Amino acid sequence: MKEIRIHARAGQGAITTAALLGYAYFLKGMYLYAFPHFGAARMGAPMNAFVRVDSKPVRLRSQIYEPDYVLIVDPTLLRGYNCFSGLKDNGVAIISGKADLELPKLKAKQKAFVVPANDIAMKTIGRPLGNTTLIGAFAAATGELDLNSVFEVVKKRFSGKALEGNLEAVKQGYDFIKNQPTAAPV
Repeated sequence: MKEIRIHARAGQGAITTAALLGYAYFLKGMYLYAFPHFGAARMGAPMNAFVRVDSKPVRLRSQIYEPDYVLIVDPTLLRGYNCFSGLKDNGVAIISGKADLELPKLKAKQKAFVVPANDIAMKTIGRPLGNTTLIGAFAAATGELDLNSVFEVVKKRFSGKALEGNLEAVKQGYDFIKNQPTAAPV
């Protein structure tokens, strides 16, 4: 079973991120369970979304405490929360932020990629919602999903200008990891 934990603030698209990731795995023939967890139910409050995927039905319904992958939509959460808590020894973190973002010390086989997801989103969709950019970066950094399956789920979720912008955001997030020397693990 693979487990993904998403750290964000309410309103930043974490639930959409979980749903899109889950659907992309579903298209690969995997079983999934995607769900949110809220503290204070208000816009801007810290929250999590989770995705579990497996080749057999997923029956576990608890939060994810030892993820294989972590996506951090809002880098300010790194200041008050241990977003890397429980990250498996060979885990991968994808973080929206600037290249100079200060990260905690990682274990030897863990990797963290910092992607300017909100900057990419501003250019492509006109809003600082970098979640689809992070999904593209996730696909590139982990090899878990191929770019075409991510495009397919985005096409099912969005339409019109939002579709065009989000497809470009996914592509730029993917390309950032694959082609930029600054995207090397930190």
